[in-house]
Amino acid sequence: MAKSLVVALGLWALGGLLGLHHLYLGRDRHALLWILTLGGFGAGWLWDLWHLPGWVATANGPPRHPQSGAVPVLSPPRIAGQLLVGAYFGLVAALGVPWVPLPLAVALGVLLVASVGDQGTNRPRVLVAAFLSSLLFQGGLLPTSLATTAVAAWHRRFEPPRGPPPPLSARLCHLGLGVAAFGAPLAWGAVSGALGVAGTVLTLPLRVGVLPLRAVWALLEGLGVVGGAPEAGRGSGANERRRRALEVLGLRGGCSAEDVQRSYRELVKLWHPDHNRHRAREAERRFIELQEAYEELAGPRRAAG
Repeated sequence: MAKSLVVALGLWALGGLLGLHHLYLGRDRHALLWILTLGGFGAGWLWDLWHLPGWVATANGPPRHPQSGAVPVLSPPRIAGQLLVGAYFGLVAALGVPWVPLPLAVALGVLLVASVGDQGTNRPRVLVAAFLSSLLFQGGLLPTSLATTAVAAWHRRFEPPRGPPPPLSARLCHLGLGVAAFGAPLAWGAVSGALGVAGTVLTLPLRVGVLPLRAVWALLEGLGVVGGAPEAGRGSGANERRRRALEVLGLRGGCSAEDVQRSYRELVKLWHPDHNRHRAREAERRFIELQEAYEELAGPRRAAG
């Protein structure tokens, strides 16, 4: 069925930020990219207006067969898109899905832009470049995205012509899976964060209500009215601090001094702020917790020795 420029323009105006005009013209990867970035952060959507007539003509014309060995012309907008979307995917992974490796997220963003239209690139080499550059630049987001983009551009190529497009229902299913793969982890992270905040808010009245009781107890202790129970309370507090320290270091009761020192060294290397610049606040918090836990467990042992 022939594609209409009027319909394409209407879809661009009404749902262009979600890539409806690309879906209409059979450019599903471009549509997915637009959904995940809201029309290429708005700028790509405006840029599409200039290219719509050419895309409609391509959709209505015969399939193109590039010459064997032909290499696509280097496109500055595509290079800029790979760099920005790669960094964007990496930032989303660092903030919302910390268990997804940052270089993998960057590589997926670069590959998505590189596969728009009739072009592609060498996927395995792009993935390897993302992980190697992340190690080289110690997780730096922009340097990793830049190096990955350079490798993708160097290995750019035309993809072989595809067969007849699948039914619209299958295309929408594939598109929905792509959106779910991007959005579901973010939704889970948002729900987990909201539950944590709700738990803190719900327990706040209880914590505030305990404060007057603690003040009265401290007053009675100072007057000498009570004596034995506070010692037990302090012992209980010490036990709680020790239990928390063991939990932070991933140890169990009865561990040796060597176990404490070994676990501390391994975790400090993992959470050192210099190695986690993409999540600096979390790394700094974990680093401080590790130091306090080590002091709690190793301090009495050093004093005894």
